[in-house]
Amino acid sequence: MPDRRNWLQISGRAVAGLTDAFAIVFRHLFRRPVTEEYPEFKRVLPARSRARIILTRDPDGEERCVACFLCAAACPVSCISMAGAERADGRRWASWFRINFARCIYCGLCEEACPTLAIQLTPEFEFCERDLLAMVAEKADLLVDHGGKDNEYNFYRLAGVDMVGEKGTHIGEAKPVDIKSNLP
Repeated sequence: MPDRRNWLQISGRAVAGLTDAFAIVFRHLFRRPVTEEYPEFKRVLPARSRARIILTRDPDGEERCVACFLCAAACPVSCISMAGAERADGRRWASWFRINFARCIYCGLCEEACPTLAIQLTPEFEFCERDLLAMVAEKADLLVDHGGKDNEYNFYRLAGVDMVGEKGTHIGEAKPVDIKSNLP
């Protein structure tokens, strides 16, 4: 008898689920369709939507990219390439930076991998081209004059990176531990 009752409960739930599904279908079957004409009507995308990639600047106006190559390593389709260089004061920068938007899948992994918040994805998505070579963006095309989503972030100030001085001489930095003093 318990098997029969269990079977009846399962059958009842299945019929109730089908009835609910058909009710939803019939409710929407006789409604007028809502069609949004794209070029005339453009929906406002959320701020977190991922589309066009930009390179941002820190509050001092310097480029945030330090050419660490983490974005290129994280990219699943290998559409990012760059070359790193070092300035006279010791700060690293990308001498050239290139993204092939024809290959990019806009996954946002490059943005997540960037420790300096240099790469950010914007909601702008209207930049298609007929020529695939026109989809390759150089550093000059990507670099903007603002900080993007976080205008106040400065990697060199926050990380305590200063090219002058020894270890333990920076503001708020502890002296290095002598590992030989820890030996028994």
